[in-house]
Amino acid sequence: MRLSGADIVLECLKRIGVDTLFGYPGGVVLPLYDRMPAHPEIHHVLVRHEQGGGHAADGYARASGRLGVALATSGPGATNLVTAIQNAMMDSVPTLFITGNVARELLGKDGFQEADATGIIMPAVKHNYLVMRADDLAYTFAEAAHIAQTGRPGPVHIDIPKDVFLEEAEFTWPEEVSIRGYDVPGAGDDELVRDAAAIIDDAERPLIIAGHGIILGRAWDELVAFAEKIGTPVLNTLLGLGSIPADHALSYGMLGMHGSYEANIAASTADVVIALGNRMDDRAMGRFADFNREAKVIHVDIDASEHNKNIPATVAIVGDVKQVLPQLTAAVQTGAHAEWVREVDTLRDEHTDSMAVPSGPELSVQHIVTRISELSPEATVVTGVGQHQMWAAQQMTFTRPHQLITSGGLGTMGFEVPAAMGAQAALPGQRVWSICGDGGFQMTLHELATLLDEQLPVKMAIMNNGFLGMVRQWQELFYADNYVSVSMSQPDFVKLAEAYGIKGLRVTDIESVDAAIKEANDHPGPVLVDFQVEAEGNVWPMVPAGASLAETIETPDEVTA
Repeated sequence: MRLSGADIVLECLKRIGVDTLFGYPGGVVLPLYDRMPAHPEIHHVLVRHEQGGGHAADGYARASGRLGVALATSGPGATNLVTAIQNAMMDSVPTLFITGNVARELLGKDGFQEADATGIIMPAVKHNYLVMRADDLAYTFAEAAHIAQTGRPGPVHIDIPKDVFLEEAEFTWPEEVSIRGYDVPGAGDDELVRDAAAIIDDAERPLIIAGHGIILGRAWDELVAFAEKIGTPVLNTLLGLGSIPADHALSYGMLGMHGSYEANIAASTADVVIALGNRMDDRAMGRFADFNREAKVIHVDIDASEHNKNIPATVAIVGDVKQVLPQLTAAVQTGAHAEWVREVDTLRDEHTDSMAVPSGPELSVQHIVTRISELSPEATVVTGVGQHQMWAAQQMTFTRPHQLITSGGLGTMGFEVPAAMGAQAALPGQRVWSICGDGGFQMTLHELATLLDEQLPVKMAIMNNGFLGMVRQWQELFYADNYVSVSMSQPDFVKLAEAYGIKGLRVTDIESVDAAIKEANDHPGPVLVDFQVEAEGNVWPMVPAGASLAETIETPDEVTA
C-alpha cells in the first residue's frame, strides 16, 4: 500500500499505540496536519508552547506508563522542546519527540526556520534520527518506540524534512525490531545474585533504597515481597515515592537533601545498602565521598553505566529489577532485623518535629498539601520544583506507583501545569492535582488555555508566597539574608484564571483551606486556587549542598554559612 510520508507517520503512531499527540503546527509540518482528519484515532492536543507540549507528553507517559508523544515544527519549534526533552532524559521517561525540518534540498543552507535539530537534541536523548526517505519512516518509528520503552526508558527524537512528508512510499510495518548491539538486560547474573544474598544474610542493619526504576520497571510488588522477606526498612528517592505504600510498616519515606532525619541517618549507619533502580545522585546520596563508608553496597540497575559512577558498589547487578528482585527474594534467608527496625522507629519518634506541619495561625504550604492529600487520597499529584515540591514529597501520602509526578533530575520550573495536563489526558475521569509554585506557574501558565479547550479538570494549587522560595531559603541560610532577585510581584491569579474562563478561588486563612479544596474537587472543570501562604517558611530537614547525609540539619540554628 503506497502512502504519503505524512500518512505513514500517522499510521506508525497508531501501530505503536499512540492515541494522544501534543503538538503545535508550523510551516514544515503542515503536510502532516493536513492528513490528521483522515486519522481520527489520534487525538491532537493543541498546546500553547512547544515546551508545554513536551512536558505534557512527559506527564502523560508517567501517569499511564505508555509512550508520550509531542510534535513541533522546525527551528524555534524544535529548540523550544529541548528543556522538556532533557527533563524526560534525566528522569528516564518513555517519550517520542517528532520535529519537522526544512526540505531536503535546503538542509544546511540556513533557510527560514532551519535548525540542526538532530545535532542540538542529540545529547538530550537516548537516540535520534534524521529521516531522509519516506521508505525509512515505518521502520524508524518502530525502532524508536522500541528504544524509548525498553531497557532504561527515555526520550527518542525523529526529525523529518518537509518534503519527506509529501513523498510517497510503500507502507510496510515491520513485524519485529532487531538492533545490533542493543541488548535489553533481563535477569541478573546468578553468581552475583548469590554474592548479594550472602551479604544481605550476614547483615545486621540492611537497608533498601528504592528509586524510580522500581516504578518504571513495574516492580512494586516484587519490592514489597523482597522487603518483607528480609524484614528491613525501605527508603525512597524522590521519584521512587509510591513504589511501596507510604502506610506500609517497612516504608520510611524519602532520603536526601530534604529527606527525613531518620531516613538520612539510617542510610548513614546501615551496614548494607541495597540500591534498587536508582542512579545514586547527589540530591539523594549527599556528598559521595562520605556516603556511609562502612556499608557494603549492592546496586541493581538496568543501566550498567550507573554502577560505580557515584558510589562504589560491592556487588553491581545489571538487570531488570522486576526479574532480579524475585531472584534475590528466593536467594536470601528470611530476615530477622526487628532490633534495627526499632532503632529506626526510635529515630523517627525522636525527630518528628523537624517535619511537623506548623501549628501557628499562618497559612503554610505543609498544611495545604496535607489537607489536599487527606481530602483527595486517590489523586495523582503533579508538582513544580522548589519548596512546594519538597513539602509535597514530605507531607503527602503516596500509596501507589505513578501517584507522584515531578521533575527530579533536571528540576524544571514550569513543569507543573503542562505535565498535569498530560497526566489528566492519560487519566480521564480520575482526579489530578497540580501543586504549583507562584514562580514556576508563571513560566507555563499559557497552558491554562489548553486545559479549557480540552476540558481537562486539573485542580491547581498555587503556593503564592511572592518569592522564588527555595532560592530565597538558600540566600537566607547561606548568603547572610542577602535577598537578590527573588521577590516577585504577582498578577491577580483569580482574575487570570477567570480571564482564561477557568474557575478561580482565593484562600488567605487556614480556616478556608478545606472548603476551597472540596469546592475544587466538586467542580467538573479545571480550577485554580490561589493559596496566599506565609512568605518566608523554610523546608526542614536539610542537607546543605556538599554535605553528607550524616550532616542533616533540622533547624536554622544548626546552619553554618
